[in-house]
Amino acid sequence: MKPPVYPFSAIVGQDQMKLALLLAAVDWRLGVLLRGDKGAGKTTTARGLAVLLPEPAPFINLPIGATEDRLLGGLHLERTLKGDPALKPGLLSEAHHGVLYIDEINLLAAHLGDALLDTAASGVNVIEREGLSASHAAEFVLLGSMNPEEGLLRPQLLDRFALAVDIMAPVEANERQIVVERRIAFDRDPINFVADWSQQQEMLRGKISAARARLHSIAYSSEILAQISATICEKGVRSLRADLAALRSSIAYAALTDDECVQAHHVETVLPLVLAHRTKTSGHPSSQPPPSSLKQPQAIPRVEDSGQEVLERIFSPRRIEAPIIHTTFEEPATRGTGAATAASNPGRVVRTRRTDIPKELDLRATLTQTALETGKVEPRLTDLHEKVRKPIAGTRYLFVIDSSGSHAAHERMRLVKGAVTSLLDRSFKKDDEVAMIVFRGTNAHVLIEPTRIKQDAATALEYLPTGGRTPLAHALDLAKSYVIPSAILVILTDGRANVALHKGDPWQETLEAARELRCPALVIDTENTAQPTGRAQILADVMGAKRVGLEDLRAEDDLILTRQSL
Repeated sequence: MKPPVYPFSAIVGQDQMKLALLLAAVDWRLGVLLRGDKGAGKTTTARGLAVLLPEPAPFINLPIGATEDRLLGGLHLERTLKGDPALKPGLLSEAHHGVLYIDEINLLAAHLGDALLDTAASGVNVIEREGLSASHAAEFVLLGSMNPEEGLLRPQLLDRFALAVDIMAPVEANERQIVVERRIAFDRDPINFVADWSQQQEMLRGKISAARARLHSIAYSSEILAQISATICEKGVRSLRADLAALRSSIAYAALTDDECVQAHHVETVLPLVLAHRTKTSGHPSSQPPPSSLKQPQAIPRVEDSGQEVLERIFSPRRIEAPIIHTTFEEPATRGTGAATAASNPGRVVRTRRTDIPKELDLRATLTQTALETGKVEPRLTDLHEKVRKPIAGTRYLFVIDSSGSHAAHERMRLVKGAVTSLLDRSFKKDDEVAMIVFRGTNAHVLIEPTRIKQDAATALEYLPTGGRTPLAHALDLAKSYVIPSAILVILTDGRANVALHKGDPWQETLEAARELRCPALVIDTENTAQPTGRAQILADVMGAKRVGLEDLRAEDDLILTRQSL
């Protein structure tokens, strides 16, 4: 007997998320990506959606560490060992007419994400294993959830989601109280709680069934298509999947609201869901370069909180040669993009090897060995082979950059920008990502959210203003939320902290924040060597980090950072 599922209709607030999921329930091709805070109800709502679909509607939760055979299907081990090779269905087959949910989809191994792409788009899964081939229908609602702080989703997979919703836990006290009250009531007596919401559930289930029935009869005009295309072009989105997603979503919304044709307000309602993950968000630079006039140092007046006007300037980078950063880990299992471990994110198969205790049996190699040695298909212990996978090896480069007024003297910001650019050029690899936090004035802010597009970081950095005070403590405190097990922290500062995070001593608060950062780190000392304070060295010592002077960076050196056991 399956345990009761929290009713979809009992979810408090989160109107955008519920709308996106209802649209996906009407048209299974509208996959939905849920991004946002932990504990905001993403998984609970996803499970609740499956209950509203026409029965039987399975809810399949794809484990991050699933193998390719488990996802797509593979040889039926028991029958094959008896001499009757047959294919065994995988999770995609089990998800047919239901929901395939992937929690922390940004941590999913790349080869599994690739395997999902064609099936999610076509609704047909083709299995080809060890000389056998089969296909089956796999029409399912694809739902993914993620916390962007743990790493971004690859663009190829991101664009396959028709809709995306950015979710935040409620911050209004009364709303949070209602959420907790309902959850406690469900936990104490789930059967009666579900019964209390049965009428609302039946109404939603009826709306979905009726909308599905009329989906293909909903009309749309060329004016509606023009409206969609014009808006998407205006936002600078290139992928035609955006246009298809907007039209399909508008049709599904019209069917859900019992309208006979798509109208302008349908399009206006769904477009934010279609464009949420396809347009640049705050923290990302525009694809258009800034005006050429900014390529020379510009004086920009800026008013600080104290009311005293300071001068900000923009310096273009001055290229310097920097070393390559290498990282070694005392615990190899912690290596991986987005904190995925080798066990949970195994990577693609690169070879096989013989072993008496295979962790993941390679059936083809095992049977081949058996047939060659004995002429039969009854494997012996000495014939067993296991699959060897190449581990995922991405790194998050987290740069914390001092752009305060002290770097305007002698135009040292040119060298700071050049050092960051050079480090990225020489150390950044295919599966890596970069994030940047900058600090000046009275606080720190995220210049670049984690991204795998290195050019975004270079563009934003080039036009970063310099000036104001040095809120180093705030920057390190902000960096804590972006540190993951695969992160390398690079801090460029002269250590002249003079803005308090709370109301204490700015430098002591800086050291307190630094002690809480647990990851391989490099402190690049940018202070003027003619007036040394030694604070960058103290900061490095507190963090257990390497310290190197800005002028000491050399291309022929290799920087090796070692992760300490926690």
